[in-house]
Amino acid sequence: MHLALLISRIRLLPTAMPSTRSASASRLLVRADNSPVAREIKRESSVSLDTPKPEATVSVKRRRVKRELEVNGQHHKKQVPDIEDFIYEKAKTLTSSSKATTSLVKVEKKVGVSSVIKVGAPDNWEAVLGGIKSMRLSGEAPVDTKGCEKAGSLLPPKERRFAVLISTMMSSQTKDEVTHAAVERLSENGLLDPDAIVRTDETTLANLIKPVGFYQRKAQFIKEASKICLERFGGDIPDSLNELLALRGVGPKMAHLVMSIAWKNTQGICVDTHVHRISNRLGWVFREGTRQKTTTPEQTRISLEKWLPKDEWEPINPLLVGFGQTICTPLRPKCDKCGINNICPSAFKESSSPIPKQKKTRSP
Repeated sequence: MHLALLISRIRLLPTAMPSTRSASASRLLVRADNSPVAREIKRESSVSLDTPKPEATVSVKRRRVKRELEVNGQHHKKQVPDIEDFIYEKAKTLTSSSKATTSLVKVEKKVGVSSVIKVGAPDNWEAVLGGIKSMRLSGEAPVDTKGCEKAGSLLPPKERRFAVLISTMMSSQTKDEVTHAAVERLSENGLLDPDAIVRTDETTLANLIKPVGFYQRKAQFIKEASKICLERFGGDIPDSLNELLALRGVGPKMAHLVMSIAWKNTQGICVDTHVHRISNRLGWVFREGTRQKTTTPEQTRISLEKWLPKDEWEPINPLLVGFGQTICTPLRPKCDKCGINNICPSAFKESSSPIPKQKKTRSP
């Protein structure tokens, strides 16, 4: 009895083992994710654990070849992505779009500063300008009689242009009276001529233009410019803004002034210390994209040229220079004598006169 039971169990054992393995593999596949690897395991395990049939072997090979072609990108048929792939691609897209949105916001913030704030012409600029013109009718400012445009006024056009260039090069950081006197000394010594300057030693030239600001360096620059005028322009001066700016010692203010006076070709506003200061006091100029005052004459020039009519570009320099020399002075402006103190935003905001010191009296 026992022997018969044992034989029957031995006969059943080979057929039970594959089903046990198949059940174990099925439990493994249930717990696994729905990934391509898991499905591949499922395909192979369902076939390889039993005795393989010829048809099953061919089917597995075909599936493997198809799988390899899909992985290598050789299968052109559009495949539906797995759920994990879809989640990853969606997350990747969201991350990329969020980064793009963030960068876009940053760019908009950067651009917004200069694009949102647009500075136009001041509301009352015509009234202010008219008031300044009325105050300047007397022509009592130093610039009216001793400015750079007065240099070589009696000379022929070519010689006068050279005199204007030399006067302008000396005018930086120097009062008009001092510059005019230096031009007169050069004229008296026959040195308002490029050939004569080239043949004069630098020390003699420096002593003649002294006490203009930085006279030694300016003497060097004047000598170099004279040589260039002889060699490249036949004794005349450059007739373009870029060629003038190429001369050492000539900046934007000087170049624009020379173009206006010597060549009657105004290409920009000449902004010196007076034009720069007064334009800021009047609230006429602002730094690019802001409501803050300009800090350099070049910033002032760019801001002014955006709204000031072009026919005012040439006269605005002597107009504001004379106004700054007589009334709107750097220190203690004479606001009480100013005809536009009722519309000037800076009127009476600076000390208009020094406070007299009272002498201390000793008690007896």
